Amino acid sequence: MNPSPPLVTNNLNRVLSTSTLFIATRGSALALAQARTVLARCQKEFPRRKFELKIIKTTGDKLQTASMANEDATLPKGLFTKEIEEALLAEEATIAVHSLKDLPTELPPGLKLGATLERADVRDVLIYRSKDLIGNPDAGYRMPEEWKPGQKEKRGFKPHLTIAKLPQGATIATSSTRRAVQLQALRPDLTIVPIRGNVGTRVQKLADQADMDATVLAAAGLSRLHFQIRADGRLSQFPHHAKANPHPLPPGILASFLEPEDMLPCVGQGAIGLEIRENDPDAVELCSRLNHINTFHCVTAERAFLRAMGGGCQSPVGACADLLGHELRLRAVSFQTGKPLRAELRRIPVEATALGEAMAAQLKP
Repeated sequence: MNPSPPLVTNNLNRVLSTSTLFIATRGSALALAQARTVLARCQKEFPRRKFELKIIKTTGDKLQTASMANEDATLPKGLFTKEIEEALLAEEATIAVHSLKDLPTELPPGLKLGATLERADVRDVLIYRSKDLIGNPDAGYRMPEEWKPGQKEKRGFKPHLTIAKLPQGATIATSSTRRAVQLQALRPDLTIVPIRGNVGTRVQKLADQADMDATVLAAAGLSRLHFQIRADGRLSQFPHHAKANPHPLPPGILASFLEPEDMLPCVGQGAIGLEIRENDPDAVELCSRLNHINTFHCVTAERAFLRAMGGGCQSPVGACADLLGHELRLRAVSFQTGKPLRAELRRIPVEATALGEAMAAQLKP
């Protein structure tokens, strides 16, 4: 059955309960940026109500040294959601804000996806060093204090680099199974290595470590952290945010968009999801104002596909739904058999769940 999108209540001026409404979130820079966006929307829609952020440390935050590519069954599901969901169920928060790609498709009893904000750019971005930076101290390049035997020399590239133009055997750092299998489908000669940390940490590692040539990040996350990709290919931060950032962007970092034709995003990428308790009137009222219905249809199809495939956020599958006129289009790829299986299906938006399930039936081994 298709999950019902949040409905607009008959009385949009209904007064919410008088207590403070808490918005649960992780404490990472990206999570806080997303939660503050939701907070601002709540305050705009309900100016007479009091809202506060409630920062919760999750299991994923505590496992900073664990590789996300590790398929060890001891790593728990819902690494970045479990403790937040416990706070929801304990009524310590009214809504929880998630990067929807991190929210499992199977939610605990009593919880549901209440709304999605309008989706940002779904594409991935290739991040790499500038050729003009390497060996140029005046450009901010830091020469190694002491050269060690066997130490690799940093490589830089011209702007607008593509996967096809990477040198033979280039090394790309990513801990996403989905990205890794798609990269190697495009270029079997590429070497894939794991990387952990937030956006700033990963970019700094790329700038400092010669043993990686590039990494891949989500365009939506970069945008929400106030990064921009300039027309000349440079990655930069808006001046106000750059000054306030305790870890400024290293010089000479370039970026290129990866189109979905080459790199399908993960399920829910670019979308902010609001998880709530079922039958909570305050949460339902909030979601009725905040939900972007077109995004909700798209992610419903994607999440139905992933659920039917039996996978989680580290499954070797990618999917992207979009609206074309009156049709909902779903493109997907699966590497569960080792070789890529691709398909494209279309249905009307209200059949989003059926669309995702039909795609899984076509691609599942």
